[in-house]
Amino acid sequence: MSNRNKLHVRRGDQVQVISGNYKGARGQVLRTIPSKEQVVVEGVAMRKRHQGPTQANPEGGIITFEAPIHVSNVMLIDPSSDDPSRYRTRIDADGTKERISTKSGNPIPRP
Repeated sequence: MSNRNKLHVRRGDQVQVISGNYKGARGQVLRTIPSKEQVVVEGVAMRKRHQGPTQANPEGGIITFEAPIHVSNVMLIDPSSDDPSRYRTRIDADGTKERISTKSGNPIPRP
């Protein structure tokens, strides 16, 4: 038995935060962290870090970045209705998988 964690969203998906401090916020998934079941969403959970001077950034200063949030707090957005939706997986005759929105029945394209 493998310990592979499979997430319901992937990098590039448009998602909406459905619970927590950032409820209602929308953004694109910048990266996924399957081992911790977390995702980084653009413009959500912004943090500031004081950073000393480095060769790459000789000035140092305060940098702003997105912190990871738990994947259960985000829901995939159906592009046809622009609403958050669950999805089903349909396997076509040629064996390719396709995500189908449960609300509208339309396919959700791969990012």
